[in-house]
Amino acid sequence: MKSRIMVVDDEAMVRDSLEEILRLEGYDVRAVDGGEAALNILQRESIDLMLLDLKMPNLEGTDVLKAITRISPDTKVILLTGHGSLESAIDALRLGAYDYLLKPASSTEILNSVARGLVKRAEQQHRRMLLEQLDASLQRLKESEGIETTQVGEIQTITLENGIMVDLARREIWRGNIRILLTPTEGKLMKVMLEHRGQVLSHRELVLMVQGYETTDWEAPEVLRPLVSRLRRKLAVFPNGENWITNVRGTGYVFEIKEATD
Repeated sequence: MKSRIMVVDDEAMVRDSLEEILRLEGYDVRAVDGGEAALNILQRESIDLMLLDLKMPNLEGTDVLKAITRISPDTKVILLTGHGSLESAIDALRLGAYDYLLKPASSTEILNSVARGLVKRAEQQHRRMLLEQLDASLQRLKESEGIETTQVGEIQTITLENGIMVDLARREIWRGNIRILLTPTEGKLMKVMLEHRGQVLSHRELVLMVQGYETTDWEAPEVLRPLVSRLRRKLAVFPNGENWITNVRGTGYVFEIKEATD
């Protein structure tokens, strides 16, 4: 299957040139003239990598980048920037951009950066698949050995604000007729978040509490990002649910929602 690449640039000449370079290399390319159009497509389609202009009217590249890390964290982003915005491009790397290219970039520079970004994405997906397989194997081992995964007498049902109910034992969250089911790993993450409401938890702490193993500072965010993204998408069906889990830049995550009071 061809890798899917999106080009986002408000300059038609630049946009058309990049699209042609990438198509000739055999990529499946989408080209749009602004950040809003790009994000609309990302809501519906999977994009492997994006070439994103840093300076655009209405919605700048950094704003688009922040939204991408929330709605499509697997998409690798290469920023296109002029010399005057080089400092902003470097800052954007801290926000999750994979690379940046100075305009005008040669076709060789573009294709090399794209190839490296796609390799990086494939490596991360492979690592995630192995971790999920390991998690599933451990779960099956526990079940085959008759190991209880929840403690007797532990409080499993919680009522949150706005009448939202959470059943940790069944891994269900509901409000009225709206009900979502969580995977075992999503359920563990939800449980940890609820137990530490309002507390900033580092990436490494969360991996240890949810997955049960130690990671390095650079591995932990890669392990957590897809899991947090999936949970956020499910929680978004509830009022303000997409904002319950907040990213704390460079540190980890914090879960903020109040428990219902009598």
